[in-house]
Amino acid sequence: MKYLVGMDGGGTKTACVVTDTEGNKLYECTGGPSNFLIIGTDKVAETLFSLIAESKDKLKADYSDFISIVLGTTGAGRRPDAEKMEQAFCQYAGEKGVKFNSFYVDSDARIALEGAFSGKPGSILIAGTGSIMFGKDAQGTIHRVGGFGRFIGDQGSGFVIGRRGLTLVGKAFDGRGEKTLLTSLVAESFGISTPEMLISEVYKNNFDIARVAPLVIKAAEQGDEACQNIVEEESYELVLHIHAMLKKMDQEKLDLSLIGGVASSDNYLSKRFRSQVAQKFPGVNIKAPDFPPAMGAVIMAREKAGI
Repeated sequence: MKYLVGMDGGGTKTACVVTDTEGNKLYECTGGPSNFLIIGTDKVAETLFSLIAESKDKLKADYSDFISIVLGTTGAGRRPDAEKMEQAFCQYAGEKGVKFNSFYVDSDARIALEGAFSGKPGSILIAGTGSIMFGKDAQGTIHRVGGFGRFIGDQGSGFVIGRRGLTLVGKAFDGRGEKTLLTSLVAESFGISTPEMLISEVYKNNFDIARVAPLVIKAAEQGDEACQNIVEEESYELVLHIHAMLKKMDQEKLDLSLIGGVASSDNYLSKRFRSQVAQKFPGVNIKAPDFPPAMGAVIMAREKAGI
């Protein structure tokens, strides 16, 4: 039997799915992180090979039976970076005496897009710690909106919402801004109750700013006007992503899946966002993904194999 392998890699773990050539799932397992820009290509190559070795043993297969492998992972959005990971893995496998027929690396967003619509046209809006949008048109062309990172982009993301929330807290500490419910929520959740503590946590202790986003959304839902303004503006920033994508794809109708805790969770921001989308873009249909990203990688592996 011949097998396809799809891997969904992230900063904490890598999910591996093995299917037959028709896409029927036969085995799945998980391993360590795959963000090679942070932990290095050698470490990731070792993790990937171990997942394939485990799958081989469980399925009583040979390495030659794995005809196409696709990894979608954080940090692989630029082709030169993805190629470095491909070369590192093939070199590692070669040192083990194994040569795979096809191993390809792409971004985690790309495999999420393919999984969400079973390889068919559609678009995904990712709004978690960061934000980015990808679309696939009827011709198979991939379009991108956003993804400029936390310094100049990521509008509508947990990082930007959290950063703006902490700005409110800092201003409230100083008396430069109005008192906000967020100040007490941040104190309760993170023990930050003075300007000195805020500065220390953010600039010395590598505080995860995106963790403040749920508190901003909670305060907005409870009537905090300053936080409501943040939520309104950042949800509209996500709407602008959709507007730009529709123009890029030159169409009025679009199937859209939401990925990431900010947009996909049932919260005050996501409700405002969905309401804005319904009002401005009646042709946009928000739907749940067909499959998880790892299966999206399998779909790409099948395509790479020419099946």
